[in-house]
Amino acid sequence: MRLTQEMIFETALRQSAIDANCRPEDFLRQENVVVLSQKDPAARKYLELPLACQLISYGNNIVASVEESCRKLAADYISRFPPYRCFETPHMHILDGGLREMGLRTCFMAEYFLPDLGCLTVHDCPYETRLLHPEDFPPLYTDQWSNALCEKRKELDILGVGAYDGGRLVGLAACSADCESMWQIGVDVLPEYRRQGIASALTSRLALEILEREKVPFYCAAWSNIRSVRNAVKSGFRPAWVELTAKSVKCVDEMNGVPSESL
Repeated sequence: MRLTQEMIFETALRQSAIDANCRPEDFLRQENVVVLSQKDPAARKYLELPLACQLISYGNNIVASVEESCRKLAADYISRFPPYRCFETPHMHILDGGLREMGLRTCFMAEYFLPDLGCLTVHDCPYETRLLHPEDFPPLYTDQWSNALCEKRKELDILGVGAYDGGRLVGLAACSADCESMWQIGVDVLPEYRRQGIASALTSRLALEILEREKVPFYCAAWSNIRSVRNAVKSGFRPAWVELTAKSVKCVDEMNGVPSESL
């Protein structure tokens, strides 16, 4: 079955609904929606459910998936500003202040991209490319390929495309089967080989390989990661939704390498 643009979007909506414990149509409403987060075996594997507080927007409104203690805070916050403003400072400081009182902090902010079938084509690569499978990945779990592959969840890494200069791997796009219907793409290129079109060549080819397997490829980047966002757009992906996730103060401090008691 060949996936259409509508099917791709509907698949993403359904998965976001599973992740957030809401209905797909909730993301298309004009009014905001607040729901209680719950565990679901069909959710994206890397999500730590239930979520304390997560804001999700496909552009129309915000769906807040929260634990009970954060329900009022989230509802008050998302009703105070237009949806896109809730993902910006200085407004976000209001949310962060309330979360801090509950032992939480705003943590991850990410933009998610879906393929535009009208723009997605294989890009020429200046180097030989090879399709890679899980049996090819074990020696590649190193820092230089840490965006393409994830050692902590290596069982999810399912397909990749490598670029080779002679016998040397110089670029790698790989995807993880984060849920049943959607595979997430990550890409790395060695510094001395960048700005040659390798990343977009690998990303676009991998996206088409995923679609051939009747799965939906998706791509995630921090809004400030201009290089990654440019690659997504050049490869034929377009912005689809955004997420803001709160984590415990302890978790945020650990990511920053700062003891909680020093803050």
